[in-house]
Amino acid sequence: MKLQLQIKMNEALFLRNPEGSELGKNIIKHSIQLIYKNGFEAFTFKKLAEDIGTTEAGVYRYFENKHKLLIYLTSWYWGWVEFQISFHTNNIKDPVVKLKRVIKLLAATIEDDKQTSYVNESLLHQIVIAEGSKAYLTKQVGEDNKQQFFKPYKDLCAVIGNIILECSPKYKYPKSLASTIIEMAHYQNFFMYNLPSLTDFGKTKEETEIIAFLNDLVFSGIKKS
Repeated sequence: MKLQLQIKMNEALFLRNPEGSELGKNIIKHSIQLIYKNGFEAFTFKKLAEDIGTTEAGVYRYFENKHKLLIYLTSWYWGWVEFQISFHTNNIKDPVVKLKRVIKLLAATIEDDKQTSYVNESLLHQIVIAEGSKAYLTKQVGEDNKQQFFKPYKDLCAVIGNIILECSPKYKYPKSLASTIIEMAHYQNFFMYNLPSLTDFGKTKEETEIIAFLNDLVFSGIKKS
């Protein structure tokens, strides 16, 4: 029997829980594929319905609009990343080793998790890198925040921030550094493949160099405190 990983989602993001039916799971699965292939701007519920073989109205029964679907996908991803960090650092006692493991998890290539048959984490990772900021860089970010749509991302930053404090209890900016690590891992990855002159890794395209850069940035900063 295959184990299915369950990520708790904010119920205000959907009209009907997509995990509760085959159509809902197909909406998640195919939306990831389409957004990865064509980009979020070109993505529509009409195209999604055609790809699945259902009606556009059927998609709207699950999600009010594509913005909430994007927040759903990014929120799911952050919850999954937090689970991965917890799993891979659970038996590590040394906080420095733990933080280095976190940095590696954030910057390394993501492989598809077989526990989640309808979510391709490898593709979703690339969506979060290229499209994730569109979930909150909007005029309605304040209202979305009141509904706690970004709680999974905040929770992840809090987890990483606590590990930073384990390494350096007097460090004054653990949350800022935590969110910087996450965003920098994504930006450097995006720049490396698309705008290589903005990185030092454009020629080699080695993720190990991004990891080394982040380690240098993080530990140089917390060492001063």
